[in-house]
Amino acid sequence: MIQAIGLTSHPRKDLPPAVDDVSFRARTGCVTALLGASDGGGTTTLRLMLELQQGRGITYFRGRPLHHIAHPSREVGVVLGDVPGHPARTVRGHLRMLCAAVGAPVTRADDVLEVVGLVSLREQGLGTLSRGMDRRLGLACALLADPHALVLDEPTGGLSAREGAWLHGVLRAHATRGGTVLFTTDDAKEAARTADQVVTLEAGRLVADQDAAEFARTRLRPRVAVRSPHAARLASLLAKEARSLRRSVEVVQEDGSRLSVYGNTCGEVGETAFRHGILVHQLADEVGDARPSAVDAREQAPVEQGRGPALDAEAGARSGSDAREGATRSATSAAGESKESLQEAAVASTHDTAAERPPVADAAPAPGADSPTRITPNAASASQSSLSPLPPPIAIRTAPNPLRPLRYELRRATGVSTGYLTVAAATALSALLCLFLGRTGHTPQLRLLAAWPGELPLPPAALGAGLLGALAFGEEFRHPALAADRGTVPRRLGFLAAKLAVAAATALLLAGLAVGCDAVVLHLVYGGELTEVPPDWLSASANWISFMIGCAWAGVLAAGVFRSTTAGLAAVLAVPIVVVPLVQKALEGPSVRSAAGFPGRLRELTLLEWPLGAERYVAGGLRMVAQPVGSALMLSLVVLLGAYLLTAVRGRAR
Repeated sequence: MIQAIGLTSHPRKDLPPAVDDVSFRARTGCVTALLGASDGGGTTTLRLMLELQQGRGITYFRGRPLHHIAHPSREVGVVLGDVPGHPARTVRGHLRMLCAAVGAPVTRADDVLEVVGLVSLREQGLGTLSRGMDRRLGLACALLADPHALVLDEPTGGLSAREGAWLHGVLRAHATRGGTVLFTTDDAKEAARTADQVVTLEAGRLVADQDAAEFARTRLRPRVAVRSPHAARLASLLAKEARSLRRSVEVVQEDGSRLSVYGNTCGEVGETAFRHGILVHQLADEVGDARPSAVDAREQAPVEQGRGPALDAEAGARSGSDAREGATRSATSAAGESKESLQEAAVASTHDTAAERPPVADAAPAPGADSPTRITPNAASASQSSLSPLPPPIAIRTAPNPLRPLRYELRRATGVSTGYLTVAAATALSALLCLFLGRTGHTPQLRLLAAWPGELPLPPAALGAGLLGALAFGEEFRHPALAADRGTVPRRLGFLAAKLAVAAATALLLAGLAVGCDAVVLHLVYGGELTEVPPDWLSASANWISFMIGCAWAGVLAAGVFRSTTAGLAAVLAVPIVVVPLVQKALEGPSVRSAAGFPGRLRELTLLEWPLGAERYVAGGLRMVAQPVGSALMLSLVVLLGAYLLTAVRGRAR
């Protein structure tokens, strides 16, 4: 069960709040429709409920607010728009990646594909899906963690009637299995046809909270749809008969051959047409749009009325008073239920903790809670005085961290061809460049194997490693699959560690692949003279691997700080172009001290027996750090890591 209490958005500049004191309840096993115009506050209400927007109020999902639930995706599945996945990623790959994020087994992806009917499109790219297929994929993403509640914003918007009927069938099946379904719509007929409960919003305020049958009876107008080539004549005759019989009949001519007759029956309209010899192509009972509000009633007038002035005033006053009484009764009933639920849930929430607990059964409603009850002013004031004058503020909930971040990152990196193409391009460019350098004969052997001429700031392999690292966070911000409902990316340390680990493994692979391909190409073209193993190959290999991993990590951290792949790659290029000259200038001048013997003193300090040859590795690492490029890279990594941690802590504090 979902209980929304006192939801109020922050006031906008020179405008009232988009949502003002909205309280309602979506029952378990039922489909609830949140009906309102496109600017009526339905979307804002959902965002306040899901703690995606600041405001006031509180929403309980089976007795607990969302920020007290350890894994929100297992409690509520959300569909707030199109799926923001990578266009080149397949449907199945996208779902398998999200399985690692929500902690579901990988086989769950195939299960939800069968539920939403996308098995035949599982190898299709996300960028090629139609609107209906994309909406099915969004529903599959929401169902991955098998949530109890489903919250959807305009789920049938832009869909055909067949796709809309299928979608509502899936929502009805979820409610039948004991779940809770809440969706927004601006179509009153859709709400009455598909929902069990209809909550009506108008200008951000609650107008009515009714069962679907009561909503159809009190808020919708039955009409007779007529299509005839002589529509104007038939309208005139119907209006004339209504005036003669002093009946309240409204005839609206919608187009050249179509009429909508309110206050009459199919039989009476058919008899009138038969008596006057008028050909009729269509004659059917329909349910019209919702009753207009008081403001709309003053602004709009029917095309032709078949009633007298006295009857108009009397019927209008009677229908207006009935509608206001029904809406007030439903709204006050919902407010009373919500305040009682607030008192009960507030006591229960004091015992909740952030740890996940087994699902609890819905609390039994109070006697007579489901039936409309009239609340007296004294009872309402007493209930309000027992609560705080203002609802609690709503803080924006941070994006959830993947439950299995390393598995998620591996599937993200290997799910699209961008990484493979980057590795292939960097390797090919490195091989071509080393051939050119080997032809000139002026490049040292170590730089030749790395394809790093002195005129370039970085070798192609290092640029490729930096680009792959920048893509790790840049693609997350461009296609925020983890937080599709808010467009942000989690900044937890576990998530960062997973990205750094995968980036380091990719850089290590690229480093070995680039040097190996360069050596093979040089040996084939110029013979074995240029590919002899250097005497200090061990320390040189450690330096090369460390340098490649440093470039990859710089790309990861810079893209995470600046939220862009381009900015991440620019930060990698800035190390040799900007930071290295600054380090060289800082290290200019004679040195009166030397770090000779540092590995031996370090071994004595640790009081542990080092493996044979470990001192050479330490000495090689120190020589790399002592070089301007190594010092600049280490300095850049420290600065970027500090900036990343600062933004993460600042975001959580905010």
